[in-house]
Amino acid sequence: MTLRWLHLRLTAPLMAFGGVSIDHVGPTRDFPSTSALTGLFANALGWRREDGAAHQALQDRLVFGALIAREGRVLTDNQNAKLGGNDRGWTTWGRPDERAGATYDSPHRRRRDYLADHECRVVLRLLPGDGPDLDRLAAVLDRPARPLFIGRKPCLPAAPLFAGWIEADDVQGALLGLATPGRALWPMAGDDPGSDLPDLRNWVTGLHGGSRRVCERMIP
Repeated sequence: MTLRWLHLRLTAPLMAFGGVSIDHVGPTRDFPSTSALTGLFANALGWRREDGAAHQALQDRLVFGALIAREGRVLTDNQNAKLGGNDRGWTTWGRPDERAGATYDSPHRRRRDYLADHECRVVLRLLPGDGPDLDRLAAVLDRPARPLFIGRKPCLPAAPLFAGWIEADDVQGALLGLATPGRALWPMAGDDPGSDLPDLRNWVTGLHGGSRRVCERMIP
């Protein structure tokens, strides 16, 4: 059965496809995660962080493949700020980050990796279920409820994100339909060799939500 796939073009001077963070280090992957695409669409739709059930329902319906059309390079941003006893650091988890202990000689550290001059294409469809359909997602990418960014707020897109439609029987066919060679990633099917990718989020608790099986190969 031929399916319709939404084509995304993700390109920017700097962008980030966050990996598993440890302590103050925020790495980036080469491909967008399922949770990152969920957050991108949720932002375009105008949803709030409190809308955890809606986020989760959308993430559970996403089926996508991604292809690197242009390999960028990793750029690392190290931030060091000395915090006094009453100073606080901004966070994304709903409460300020405060200093602990009686001494304040050590700085508040953040290390974040970015992809410079990277371009990634995504082909995406939705499983049946409640929530927005593909036409709605395409529309809000062109007229988002809020400004869009790719991974982190400084990462503004260099081009429109919605790049059209592709007709294909499966995700590999949709990636081939891009007519662009490159390294690609898609969900494992059947006997394909694959690996575990921890890119799911539990949107209700805000914690890591598990892994999925994926393949990574070159598309000719």
